[in-house]
Amino acid sequence: MRIVSLTDFLLMRIERNTGDSPATVRAPLNRQIYQAVREAILTQVLPAGLKLPSSRDLARELDISRNTVTYAYEQLIAEGYLETRAGSGTFIADTAPDQIPEAGHTPHHLTDPSGQSELSARGAQLIGQAGVSDLQWGAFMPGVPDVTLFPNKIWSRIQNKHWRRSRIDHLTYGQPGGYMPLREAVADYLRVARSVNCTASQVIITAGIHQSLDVVVKLLGEHGDSAWVEDPCYWGTRSVLNSLGIKPIPIPLDSEGMRMRLANLRQPPRFICTTPSHQYPMGMVMSLSRRRMLLEYAATHKAWIIEDDYDSEFRYGSRPLASLQGTDTHGRVLYMGTFSKTMFPGLRIGFMVVPEALSGAFSTGISELYRNNQVFLQAVMADFMTEGHFASQIRRMRVLYAERLQQLQEAIADHFGDSITITGGEAGLHLALGLPTGCDDMAISQEARAAGLVARPLSRYYMNRKFSQPGLLLGYACVPTEQIRPAFDKLAKIIKAHWK
Repeated sequence: MRIVSLTDFLLMRIERNTGDSPATVRAPLNRQIYQAVREAILTQVLPAGLKLPSSRDLARELDISRNTVTYAYEQLIAEGYLETRAGSGTFIADTAPDQIPEAGHTPHHLTDPSGQSELSARGAQLIGQAGVSDLQWGAFMPGVPDVTLFPNKIWSRIQNKHWRRSRIDHLTYGQPGGYMPLREAVADYLRVARSVNCTASQVIITAGIHQSLDVVVKLLGEHGDSAWVEDPCYWGTRSVLNSLGIKPIPIPLDSEGMRMRLANLRQPPRFICTTPSHQYPMGMVMSLSRRRMLLEYAATHKAWIIEDDYDSEFRYGSRPLASLQGTDTHGRVLYMGTFSKTMFPGLRIGFMVVPEALSGAFSTGISELYRNNQVFLQAVMADFMTEGHFASQIRRMRVLYAERLQQLQEAIADHFGDSITITGGEAGLHLALGLPTGCDDMAISQEARAAGLVARPLSRYYMNRKFSQPGLLLGYACVPTEQIRPAFDKLAKIIKAHWK
C-alpha cells in the first residue's frame, strides 16, 4: 500500500532517544530517516515521482534539526534514490528495473534453500568430491607439522627487522615471479638438498601446490586435455585438474611407483602428475627405471611432467632422494614444492621450478592472474633461509618426527602384530595403515572423528574404486610424543570393532 505523506511515514518509523532508557541506544536520526526512506522506495511504499517536502519543512514537521534531514536527503540523492529538479524540488527517482521476461521455471533459490542446485556441473563435482576437512590439528591428522615447535622468536626478530626498515616494495605488489632474494635462496637450497638443476630465474614463488598446479595447467593446457595421475593420489590434484577441464586418468601403483599399461602409453596425456620421491599417500619411491621411462616418454610425446616433491625433506634412516627434475635432460619437468610442511601451513608460500625457456612466461602469467603474494613474508622467509635457520629447523624436526613415527609403529605392532600392513613408514609425516578387504574404512573414520581422532579413509584417495583398498592415513607429526600411544589405543578399539 502506497502512501503520500512522508511526514506521517517517518513519524511511525523513527525512534528518538528520550533519555528514559539509557541502556537502549538508538541509531542516529539522520541514519534512521535515510534507512526508512530507502526501504520504502525499494518496497514501492513511496512511489516513483512523489515530491518530498523540503528539508526545512520536513525538519519543522518532525521537530528535528534541518541538518539531520539534509544529511539523509544528500545520501539518498548520492545513491540514486532521490533526484532534484531545478526550481521544482526533490522527488523519488524511478529506480524500477526494465521489464524482465519471466523465467520458464521456478528460480532455484525458491526450491533449494541449500543453494546446491545453483552450482555448475563442475562446481557440483568439486564440492561432491571435496577432500578438505574442517579439522586440521590433532591425532592423527596427516600432512600437518608440529607448529608448536616453530622458532617463533627467530621469526619475530627477522620480521621486526623488516618492519623497522619500512621498505615500500615489501608492502606493495611484488615483482613478477616473486621476491628475488627468496628465489635465490630457494634455488640454492634445491640445488644442494634436492639435486634440482635451476637458477633463481627459474624459481617462481606461489601460494602453494594448488596454485602452482593451477598456473601450470592454465598456461600449458587446454580444456579437454588429459593428465595421468597416480591412483591413489592427493585429492587436491584431482580437484584442481577437474576444475580446469583436464581429465584425470588414474594410473595404478606398485612397489616402483606408477605402473603404466600399454593402453595408457598408446594415448599420450598432456600432463603426468607424480610424487616420485615419496608417493602420496602410499609412500613408495619411484624406481630409477620408471623415472627414466617417464622422462623419455614425456620428451617423445611432448608431455609435461608435474613433480610434486611432497615432504621429501623428512626421510628417516637415509638421505633424502634426488628429484626427478635433477635427471631431466629434455626440459619437460615442472618441479613443485611448498613450505607448508617444513615451516607452517598458514605461511602459504610455495614455489615451482620451470624450464628456463618458460621462466619469463610463468613470471608474467602468475602476476597477471594473481599478482605477487605476501612480499613482506617472502622477505622474512628469504632471511630465515640465508641465515641458516631453515636447514636447522628441518634437522631438528626430522629427529623429532622419527621418534614419533617409532612410537606409532610400536603402538600398531602391540595391537595388531603382523596382521596389519604399514606403508610409507620411511619418510614423510604420515603412514598408511592397511585394513582387510571388506573392512569399512569410512565407518571407522567417522567413528574416530566422533571420538576426537582423525583417521582419513584410504579408499577415498582412489579414483578407480574397482581397485581401491581400505586403509587409514595416520599422521604423527602434530601429535605430542606422549599422546601417540593413548590416542592409538582408542583408535585400535574402533578398528577391531570393524575388523573382518
